[in-house]
Amino acid sequence: MNKEAFTEDQIKGKVLDHLGLVAAAIERLGLVHRIDKALPVSEEKGAKVTMGQRVAAMILNGLGFMDTRLYMFTEFMENKAVERLIGEGVSAEHFTDDALGRCLDSIYEYGPTRLFSQLAFEIGSKLNLFGKSAHFDSTTLSVEGDYIEDEVKENKEQQTEKAEGNKSCKEQEMQLSEEPSKDLVVTYGYSKDGRRDLKQVVLNLATTGAASFPIWMESHSGNASDKKILQEAAQRMQNFCNKLEGSPNFLYVADSAAYENCVKKGGELRWISRVPETIKAAKEILQQPDESFVWSEKDDKGYRQCFIENKRGGVHQRWCIVHSAQAHKKEIKTLEKVIRKEQESLEKKLEKLGKKRFSDIEKAREALEKLKAPLKFHSVSEVFETVSQHKKRGRPKEGDLPEIVGYQVKGTLQAEEGKIELKRNQKGRFIIATNELDRDVLPDHQLLPEYKEQSKTESGFRFIKDDTFEVSSVFLKKSSRISALMMIMTLCLMVYSYAQYHLRECLKKANEYLPDSLGKLTQNASIQRTFRLFQGVQVLSIQLQDYIQELVINLNDLLRRIIIYFGPKAKNIYGLSG
Repeated sequence: MNKEAFTEDQIKGKVLDHLGLVAAAIERLGLVHRIDKALPVSEEKGAKVTMGQRVAAMILNGLGFMDTRLYMFTEFMENKAVERLIGEGVSAEHFTDDALGRCLDSIYEYGPTRLFSQLAFEIGSKLNLFGKSAHFDSTTLSVEGDYIEDEVKENKEQQTEKAEGNKSCKEQEMQLSEEPSKDLVVTYGYSKDGRRDLKQVVLNLATTGAASFPIWMESHSGNASDKKILQEAAQRMQNFCNKLEGSPNFLYVADSAAYENCVKKGGELRWISRVPETIKAAKEILQQPDESFVWSEKDDKGYRQCFIENKRGGVHQRWCIVHSAQAHKKEIKTLEKVIRKEQESLEKKLEKLGKKRFSDIEKAREALEKLKAPLKFHSVSEVFETVSQHKKRGRPKEGDLPEIVGYQVKGTLQAEEGKIELKRNQKGRFIIATNELDRDVLPDHQLLPEYKEQSKTESGFRFIKDDTFEVSSVFLKKSSRISALMMIMTLCLMVYSYAQYHLRECLKKANEYLPDSLGKLTQNASIQRTFRLFQGVQVLSIQLQDYIQELVINLNDLLRRIIIYFGPKAKNIYGLSG
């Protein structure tokens, strides 16, 4: 029996990995259809793929590397099973630099915030993903590469004329109220990554609900301040919601950077914010002794709370003074270390200063004041000792008195127990404020949990970023494309967050479990861990004469079960029947 070996041309492999789950999540969210509706293309002008398909390709790219930073390269699709993932007749060659670049340009012209918010609110409403609150936060994204600094090159009058030619008056009004300044500048600013050597941009994000679903995003110049942009973003989102029928009346939550502007400019916003400890009234409250408060019982996480009514900036507020037993223990330990370090440093400096001789007492006093200036928890008494000696050499004659020739500092060190006690009182405490005074709408016991949900937005940032953008030059060609790319990155987070939420809900509904990284069974499965299980899954293409057979290889029963959770699209991509 003759055996004929297959040639390399007859057998080809394409990478699938976890991307089939990503593609299925994209379809469940309806992203391609919704983007195509907002950004139509003309096949008559030679378009091979729609804008929605291009965005889907970039999301697949952005979620393609689960153990590293977010990479964005046009070459990403070359070895992927593109037709299965995106659509029949679509190939990697369709996603050229030019095609993806024009997609980013179209997003920028439409308005990244405007487009994202329309997508997010349509999807969130349909899938019931909205929560009571919208949690705002911002982060910095360092940029390195050969980008063009076209900060504000296009004449604003030309932009206005173009807008008037392409949009109705109503659409113009909507965009002005929804879109922050589109004049994004890649520049230096306060870096939350500690990368002060790199220029940066700022991403402002809001999430909501159990899925930590992103519903609002804005891109800002690298020197933008949280104190300004957080409250303004909440106001723009509120304006947007006011135009939507049946839109939820969100409670806007942000960290202390937003507090002052919420008080001054919040208007009709319902908000929760941490009160900065730099505010005199807050500092005085936090430094009061423990017996000054009527504390609630500690909850299971060691929190106690006390509620007071307050009025600041003409705005009536409810303040929640929170005491954390765990934070108190940790912060007291740190405080004692700081006090001890200051004492040891001061003792050495006093000893060294005491050996110096000053020509007059004012110079000695000046040197002591300079030593005392940075002290926080200690004081030094002003004790000066004269240095006397006889002017003539040899044994002094009877009756000769020595003359004062200088002064030395002999101050004694003392701990400022009053200041230390005030600082001790402050440890483990913080204040949360809200202008929602109706306890039926927001009960006292829900105020702290609502604020603590802020951590979910922060975890979204941890997913979305690393030290720097790692992208090809097509995405850095101009700052407008960086702005559009930040919207794509937030769409990546939307797909990622939804996929995790959907998987967990399926597990709970079916009363089933998946193994975590330690092998323990859980219903709160990490989607990152789940994606990693699919590494090595490929589509094998075998050509026999004029017939091509495709097989998905390296699946097991666990992976097949996960695929089924993601519905018909996922089953079709991974070749599961029935």
